[in-house]
Amino acid sequence: MNKKNVLWIPLFLCITIVTACDDKSAVNTAAMEPEVEAITLTPSSVNIQSELPGRAVSFEVAEIRPQVGGIIIKRNFIEGDRVRKGERLYQIDPAPLQAKLDSAKGTLAKALSTVNNARLTFNRQSALLKSNYISRQEYDTARSQLNEAEANVAVARADVEQATINLHYANVTSPIDGISGKSSVTIGALVTANQASPLVTVQRLDPIYVDLTQSVQDYLRLKEEKSLGKIEQGKSKMSVELMLENGKPYRYTGTLLFSDPSVDEDTGSVTLRAIFPNPEGEVLPGMYVTALLDEGIQQNILKVPQEGVTHNAQGKATVLILDQNDVVQLREISAVKAVGNQWLVTTGLHPGDRVIVSGLQRIRPGMKVRVLPAGRNKPDTVEQ
Repeated sequence: MNKKNVLWIPLFLCITIVTACDDKSAVNTAAMEPEVEAITLTPSSVNIQSELPGRAVSFEVAEIRPQVGGIIIKRNFIEGDRVRKGERLYQIDPAPLQAKLDSAKGTLAKALSTVNNARLTFNRQSALLKSNYISRQEYDTARSQLNEAEANVAVARADVEQATINLHYANVTSPIDGISGKSSVTIGALVTANQASPLVTVQRLDPIYVDLTQSVQDYLRLKEEKSLGKIEQGKSKMSVELMLENGKPYRYTGTLLFSDPSVDEDTGSVTLRAIFPNPEGEVLPGMYVTALLDEGIQQNILKVPQEGVTHNAQGKATVLILDQNDVVQLREISAVKAVGNQWLVTTGLHPGDRVIVSGLQRIRPGMKVRVLPAGRNKPDTVEQ
């Protein structure tokens, strides 16, 4: 073999080995890059709901008290049963009241007789005065007696009317339709007019109110977002959904009626009142519930899955995003609303940003990563 060719063989082998090492190093470097999944943010519309605590309140409450005194001689209802407006609940002994009515009628008859005599006397005195057979003083006395007799008749008529009303009040009735509660008296009990303790309480449960509590911060935020057009309301009245104390959804949808114009100084909250159908009486007064208040639709909002959001030592929300070279960057965001398994982001991100949603434990800002496609971001309903 030519000596010159022999000298080129080692040189060729060295070049081949170096090239192979460089290729292997590049392959190893690519293999060492952590794999992550990322989503590309696109704005969307979201139905905004607020989750508010509340308590059920009777639509109407009537505390039944006697308007006359006497002895209870009969109870005409079963505790816990439905009663109708005007239905008699108790019977107070009417005998004393009937006697007072009879006495008032007798007094009225006497007053009518007196006024008739006084009128006849006055008419005679008027004729005699014209003929100058009596003095002016005698005439004035007759006129005064007639006026007094007529006044006594008016008083007697009022006494008869009052006695009639009192006799009617011996029948204690319900002023509303509703469910009767526990009776506080039994037959034979002595009751007094307008006593402090009610005989029974009747409550109307269909429909039923739910009083909700909303923080001042949320109240002001919602008002500002509506004024700026960030939230659109398609209905004049907000619809409200209800979760019962056992965690199950209530079958009927309610409507927001109004919000209290004042703030509770102790809690710093505003009271809102909603109304719900309650034909089966499933919701009872005093029951604790959770309401989902349909505030409206927020346009052009960015959503990030919860697994892609972390919080730093200061409690601020952060995400890891990718630049155009697939290098990890840290970004602080504002995310205050829960969206099922997502967060609504108001500041810190922009449409088109790529947010890392898996593999966060293996990476840190400044690292280059391999990007894999993530599952599509499913829309959901917002809860605060």
